[in-house]
Amino acid sequence: MTIRVLVVDDEELIRTAFAAVIGAEADMDVVGEAADGAEAVRLAARFATDVVVMDVRMPVMDGIEAIRAITSATGDIPHVLILTTFDLDEYVFDALRAGASGFALKRRPLEELLEGIRVVASGDGLLAPTVTRRLIAHFANQAPSSATNRGGLDRLTEREREVLLLVARGLSNAEISEELHMGLRTAKTHVSSILMKVGARDRVQLVILAYESGLIRAT
Repeated sequence: MTIRVLVVDDEELIRTAFAAVIGAEADMDVVGEAADGAEAVRLAARFATDVVVMDVRMPVMDGIEAIRAITSATGDIPHVLILTTFDLDEYVFDALRAGASGFALKRRPLEELLEGIRVVASGDGLLAPTVTRRLIAHFANQAPSSATNRGGLDRLTEREREVLLLVARGLSNAEISEELHMGLRTAKTHVSSILMKVGARDRVQLVILAYESGLIRAT
């Protein structure tokens, strides 16, 4: 299966370089390039896209607004991987709440970007280690949000709650399988069921939900 990628960055040199690297991969195809968020929204609606690699700071429409527009559209919604030089809290939280499936930093090796695209394309979430630590630290200082969809959480079985707690701790399906002494396929089934019941798009959104709802508290 070929992963269709849209590359969005206001710096032409960076955008072209990323597009060239991504397009050279046997399992990836660059369907378009955009120089700002508004153009990204138009191209995402025009082309069948699996993953949007999105910068944050851009003219006309920034990456956060573009994510909200892309993920609120109807039909097949692409996953968004935020790629930026900055790992400031405001970008992390706003991007993830807007619907981003992952967050990576430009200064990291290109191999990590390529792997990140594959991860979010498969339906998993991706957070750089530094971002994960900042995310947990942020929730440690916040009270549970009253706006959280508690109804979805109330529909979870006890086993699904156990699985959700482990997802929020950053465990993979294989690690959850080992921790709870269940088959890997069973672990995957539980995660899929949780996603459906709470209306989350991927594991990143599950992490946010678990902390914002107070189901798990950062220590």
